[in-house]
Amino acid sequence: MELNLNNKNALVCGSTQGIGRATAIALAKEGAHVTLVARNREKLKEVLSELPNSENHSYIVADFSNPRDLQEQVIKFIEKSHGFHILINNTGGPRSGDILNASLEEFDNAFTQHLKCNHVLAQAVVPFMKDIGFGRIINIISTSVKEPIPGLGVSNTIRGAVGNWSKTLSIELGPFGITVNNVLPGFTETERLNEIIKIKAMGAETSVEEMTEIMKNYSPAKRFAQPEETAMVITFLASEAASYVNGINVPVDGGRTKSL
Repeated sequence: MELNLNNKNALVCGSTQGIGRATAIALAKEGAHVTLVARNREKLKEVLSELPNSENHSYIVADFSNPRDLQEQVIKFIEKSHGFHILINNTGGPRSGDILNASLEEFDNAFTQHLKCNHVLAQAVVPFMKDIGFGRIINIISTSVKEPIPGLGVSNTIRGAVGNWSKTLSIELGPFGITVNNVLPGFTETERLNEIIKIKAMGAETSVEEMTEIMKNYSPAKRFAQPEETAMVITFLASEAASYVNGINVPVDGGRTKSL
């Protein structure tokens, strides 16, 4: 299947590592003009240099703790350069821990970085998408949208909110040729997963190696995903081939999620 994203402009958030980085590379390989977004300029430059035809791509330095500034930076970029056909919403997950021990500040921060930032970015890019009758908004969330994950109390809560925001948006934007979908990664070999494994190992008073094997066995695939595997699903949803796929949650977890 030729996904053919030539002449499509993609805004990829959290694109200096993990799934975000892999997605930026995958989209660029399919011909998209990629604009990276993250807060670390040096890391953005590194990833930019890794993209095919790096001169065709760009980046925006922005902090997801400040939604207004993020929105302004993107709007300024659009005014000076071009609109976006594709928006990949992605940012690091909240701190691990039981929900009862979470502070109000943790909920506030997570709500800001995930739901508020997704929302202001959608507001920034949708006018162009409506004008051309094409748009793809893809939110990288978590399988906790379907089944809460023990020890990720704040994340479970906020991811659920983002899932419902996304479904509502998909209904509103469907008539304009714009689709809104969620990708739900399972355990994927990223820095975030390494952090979770260490915390779980400490709590269970076992080694990181033993906890790694335990968590691999949660999935029928008996392994963790590579970021590139999730990136390929995202790339398909970003293409014209996925034009009638809208408002869904797509687990990429090797079959770990037990619910339908």
